[in-house]
Amino acid sequence: MKKYLSSTSCFVFTMLLSVNVFAQSPSTVLTAQGKQPLVGVSAERLDRIDQMLDQTVSDNQVPGLVALIVKDGKIVYHEAKGLADVPSGTAMAKDQIFRIASQTKSITSTAVMMLWEEGKFKLDDPISKYIPEFSNPQILTGFRYGDSSYSTKPSPREITIRHLITHTSGIGYGVIDGNEQMKMIYQKAGIVDLFTTEPVKISDNIKKLAKLPLHHEPGTKYTYSEGLDVLGYFIEIISGIPFDQFLQTRIFDPMGMKNTGFYLNDTQGKKLVTIHRKVGGQWESFPVTFYDPDYPKTGAKTFFSGGAGLSSTAEDYAKFLQMYINNGAYNGTRFLSPTTIKAIMSNQVGDLLGNGGKDYGLAFGLVDENGVAQGGIGSLGTFDWGGYFNTQYFADPVTNTIGILMKQTQGGTGDESAWKFRQMVFSAIE
Repeated sequence: MKKYLSSTSCFVFTMLLSVNVFAQSPSTVLTAQGKQPLVGVSAERLDRIDQMLDQTVSDNQVPGLVALIVKDGKIVYHEAKGLADVPSGTAMAKDQIFRIASQTKSITSTAVMMLWEEGKFKLDDPISKYIPEFSNPQILTGFRYGDSSYSTKPSPREITIRHLITHTSGIGYGVIDGNEQMKMIYQKAGIVDLFTTEPVKISDNIKKLAKLPLHHEPGTKYTYSEGLDVLGYFIEIISGIPFDQFLQTRIFDPMGMKNTGFYLNDTQGKKLVTIHRKVGGQWESFPVTFYDPDYPKTGAKTFFSGGAGLSSTAEDYAKFLQMYINNGAYNGTRFLSPTTIKAIMSNQVGDLLGNGGKDYGLAFGLVDENGVAQGGIGSLGTFDWGGYFNTQYFADPVTNTIGILMKQTQGGTGDESAWKFRQMVFSAIE
């Protein structure tokens, strides 16, 4: 009886999801709510969210933020609060530009799947077929702290494109890696993990990365990695054009994402929010560490990180998410087919993430049945992710709801707005 009910529930959900997704017209583009009465969302509860965000800023949890909520293609909430730059006292504006860091990953993944739809490769092709430096991968077996030397053993299998896109390749993440030994190996090899103003190219960086050992055999564990940086270079190889140009011409321009890119012009640079940290209860500009906070504005402007390099606005990113809500189309252009969307929104990692309420597809984290039961994070299949500098997004294809909360902070700040915002957005849906 339990098995029958589970299958029935799955069938009913699939039917409801199909109805809801296809009910959102592929031609739907983001529009302002204007003076029309709100439909499907509580005005009173949107006001609660507004008050909570005001309190977040007044309590000094963050210096400033931009929040945006979309319901059925209508922007029902879009507000800027606090300061974009504390030292100068510059007020935050709705069109402020943020470093979105790992929110870049889903855009890179989308580009990969666009090329996949053109029959350029199979997801289970070994990456060494296109980047020979990845041939004969090795797995770390020993490490010597004295000189950062290490020993390895051959991997029984090659890294595939699917492994790279799902963080199951075994590649590490350098400075932010959870393994101290891997951090030291990457540092010694001169791997660039994040923003740099130096004249580094992704081809050079990835070829060095390919020679380094893996955490584990590909496909056996989920290890957050620089796999999407590898795929940025892969996109250059497959498309025959620079990675930044591919994104600009194939995604950003057709979607009308006018303030999204790896680097900013002078006008856009003035809209870039300062990364802040809290010292002694006061906000100050974050200094240069292993990355340069001025990366999008200055320097050589040659490094296009597929895993963390983009900057964007809340509204631009909402357009990208709306494309997925629209089942692959936006602004009169089809970017992905509905069947490809279905694959992207399917669990690709089995139970490698454990029982925390999330699966992982081909571009996003996905809320599973355990996540729905936890409450406050969306319907089954809600897709999401966030960024290193305190940005986040989620999109629910069942209720056609998008939530985006942009901030730019590092270190402990006491900020609790992330979970509150998401929980309260879904509590506002009627």
